[in-house]
Amino acid sequence: MTAAALTGFFTGFSLILAIGAQNAFILRQGLLRLHVLPLVLFCAVSDAVLIAAGVAGFSALTTAMPALPLVMSLGGAAFLVVYGALRLRAAWAGGHVMGRGAEAQSLGAALAMAAAFTWLNPHVYLDTLGLIGAVSTGFAPGSERLAFGGGAVLASFVFFFSLGYGARLLAPLMRSARAWRILDLIIGVVMLAIAGKLVAGVALG
Repeated sequence: MTAAALTGFFTGFSLILAIGAQNAFILRQGLLRLHVLPLVLFCAVSDAVLIAAGVAGFSALTTAMPALPLVMSLGGAAFLVVYGALRLRAAWAGGHVMGRGAEAQSLGAALAMAAAFTWLNPHVYLDTLGLIGAVSTGFAPGSERLAFGGGAVLASFVFFFSLGYGARLLAPLMRSARAWRILDLIIGVVMLAIAGKLVAGVALG
């Protein structure tokens, strides 16, 4: 079971490690030290639910609902375009300094953003329901497969907590408005690039 758990951990960690919209959002919130605990918990628990579904074999959902990938791709792309445009506007306007305006976003609004980044991202379904679900079939049903899923879930918790709270180590670099403009520019470009990739995938599909 140890081998299954380790395989699950490293599989899950490798899939989530890539820079994406959700990770960029958590990084920014971690730098602001705003609602970090509920946000990282939300993202990790959401991943856990999806991983459990993938390991349990619910990847057949996309087969039963063939229009789901298209709907998720278009909805996710629209959301990312809006959020990316907001970050680019913030980069252009400048004026943000660490600690300023941290009270502006409520917990509910932050969780709603996290939910959109998580559940409107079709890639998360590919990674969890698809890839992790597929890899899990290499282990015997029962304790081995549960160990694999547990390892993948643990990877999500380790990653999101490290990202959310580890972002504070970058705080000394984010004291200036210029640093925030650069960060917002990078995040905005990443968001628009991901949105473009989603739309391109729909067009090619």
